[in-house]
Amino acid sequence: MTELDTVIHAPARLRIMVVLAQLDRGDAIAFPRLRSELDMTAGNLSTHLRKLEDAGYVAVTKTHEKRTPVTYLALSDTGRTALTGYRSALASILGGTT
Repeated sequence: MTELDTVIHAPARLRIMVVLAQLDRGDAIAFPRLRSELDMTAGNLSTHLRKLEDAGYVAVTKTHEKRTPVTYLALSDTGRTALTGYRSALASILGGTT
């Protein structure tokens, strides 16, 4: 049987991955915008992003705009590949059902 990537499989992390996958390669989204899109608390989103970042699936860029710190998030190439694999594994598992 095909294994699902447990890093992605958590519902909150799957939602994060799907939203980030909608961005073009090289594009990033600001943390507050992602939080709003997902309707998650900052703490919950941060926790899940850390797991995805530790796995190499999400690239985190911290910078400043004027004097305000800003965090940008993007799906890494590794993350895109992992999500494609996850989708394939899920399709394989569900393929035998009606």
